[in-house]
Amino acid sequence: MPGVRRQFAYPEAERAPDDSPPRPAPPDDGLLSVRAAEGDEEAFAVLVREHAPALVGLATRLLGDSAEAEDAVQDAFISAWRRLPEFRRQSSFGTWMYRIVTNRCLNVLRARRPVTSLEAAGEFAAPEHDSPERVTEARDAVRGMRRALDDLSAEQRACWVLRELDGHSYEFIADTVGISQEAVRARVFRARRCLTRALGAWR
Repeated sequence: MPGVRRQFAYPEAERAPDDSPPRPAPPDDGLLSVRAAEGDEEAFAVLVREHAPALVGLATRLLGDSAEAEDAVQDAFISAWRRLPEFRRQSSFGTWMYRIVTNRCLNVLRARRPVTSLEAAGEFAAPEHDSPERVTEARDAVRGMRRALDDLSAEQRACWVLRELDGHSYEFIADTVGISQEAVRARVFRARRCLTRALGAWR
């Protein structure tokens, strides 16, 4: 849908002058999703602008690459537009999109090996004021983390990100990824063990 591709490049919110009256709050997601399901592109564009930043963040954490993340989210929104008539609103629009993006990212992870970058793991880098030896150790740790993440299956990586970085419940992750809660727990455990081993030398 051309309108979706055009609206995905959401502009940054313009700053209103201090003396400007506050802008009215946009309609809630439920109403917007109903209007969008009826073919209202403007309503869907509002949903895109509201939810795209958080979804791109999610996809970046899952994929480790911002360009791939933006592509995945754009594809997810296009898919959502086509599937809106099937959306029964048993969950919020945001939760529905979260699942679509997660599964889109899982497909990307399954299709490519290895992961070529890990922007989301910046927290493992050493502070700039550390000694050269410590910086070297930190870089080695990041490389080890990248290799460890490369070794995880798509489901292990997704479950670990959703649990450890995003803090979701096992029930939510199971519903999102499409596996049992016990399977989620097993994948998170294996991912933790793999990543802990990768970081062990640096610690």
